[in-house]
Amino acid sequence: MDNFIRVISKFALEGLNAQALQDAALAAKQTLESGSGAGNDFLGWLHLPSSIDEQQLQAIEKSAEQLRSECEYVITIGIGGSYLGAKAVIEALNDHFAAYKSGNGPKVLFAGNNIGEDYLYDLMDLVRGHKFGIIVISKSGTTTEPAIAFRLFKEMLEKQEGKEFAQRNIIAVTDARRGALRGLATQEGYATYVIPDDVGGRFSVLTPVGLLPIAVAGFDIRALVAGAVEMEKDGDEQVLNYAIARNALYQNGKKIEILVNFVPRLHFLAEWWKQLYGESEGKDHKGIFPASVDFTTDLHSMGQWIQDGERTIFETVVSVGDQQHEVIIPSDDEDLDGLNYIAGKNVDYVNKMAELGTRLAHIDGGVPNLLITVPALTERYLGQLIYFFEKGCGVSGYMLGVNPFNQPGVEAYKKNMFALLEKPGHEEATAAIKARLKQ
Repeated sequence: MDNFIRVISKFALEGLNAQALQDAALAAKQTLESGSGAGNDFLGWLHLPSSIDEQQLQAIEKSAEQLRSECEYVITIGIGGSYLGAKAVIEALNDHFAAYKSGNGPKVLFAGNNIGEDYLYDLMDLVRGHKFGIIVISKSGTTTEPAIAFRLFKEMLEKQEGKEFAQRNIIAVTDARRGALRGLATQEGYATYVIPDDVGGRFSVLTPVGLLPIAVAGFDIRALVAGAVEMEKDGDEQVLNYAIARNALYQNGKKIEILVNFVPRLHFLAEWWKQLYGESEGKDHKGIFPASVDFTTDLHSMGQWIQDGERTIFETVVSVGDQQHEVIIPSDDEDLDGLNYIAGKNVDYVNKMAELGTRLAHIDGGVPNLLITVPALTERYLGQLIYFFEKGCGVSGYMLGVNPFNQPGVEAYKKNMFALLEKPGHEEATAAIKARLKQ
């Protein structure tokens, strides 16, 4: 198991009868794997890693090489699951300051995940005068945030580099047959990849949605997929441990799960995880609220609340083993900062002691603590971790009694936004909202 992520629940389940949930977890796993539960038309991710073949990988690598050969920047346009998985993996593997360094291929940037005018202006200003490509990700091509960004950057690219360059360096990841983006891609002759009909956005990181941007960033998608295959084949014990623990805690009043990391590279992995679990479980007025913190940074802001606040929380700590580099703390003759007691130690040793000390303090403060150990931040182990969280989400959602694969609440804000923007077809809603706001 040294080459596998593990779940340790020793300090999470003290005083709880988690064994009572064993049968429920096995039943939920059976429901998931047999395809007999709610949302069973969105289970394409379940055996996705082992179904990815050599032809698919070669095609993605070839497209990535095309963008890498001609572009200084590649803008990935998408929202939610259409960008978070790729962003999580790229950030987890990248040099922290890659944006400020030259070489190593194009910089992968992201747009279409907000409606920030200054964000779009600044991004357009950055790529102006530079060769850039676009990966646009949308099943429909009409989702507001990415559609706005794509319209802006498509026009900019065509004016700046010409139609032929744009046609070579715009790649659409979209529906196989339908939708505005599929129609445009066919019309313009863009290279395309398919978002499978049976894979929801938040489960799509191991499809071209995630694999193409990750490959453009220069990382090994084969190792990423191989790690996911390992978890698909041999990870059920870890998946069940996690699903049982979090449901046992939820049933005992722990309504908030805080995903904790002590490695800055994992910030966006937590953002991806929050969408995965929040959108999958937050239904029928049920569900654990997924939150996240970056330690030790947030110990100086959120640490007080976690230590002494309302006891409705539990922590899941993602603990990374080996670091990529070593930095040794030097000795100082005057020792004015009082650090000579750790002189000669590497920085990660200090970080690991901060991690253990924090876990013990929070446990003593009444915060149950789950631990997920990851041997190192490599493509292989990230592949394991991604699939682990995906399957854990499916099992946990069925244990909770919800459909983990739909998201009916997501549409509520859109109806109001379209009405306020006076989008054609929303006249009645527009009138109703205007009347309401006058009251």
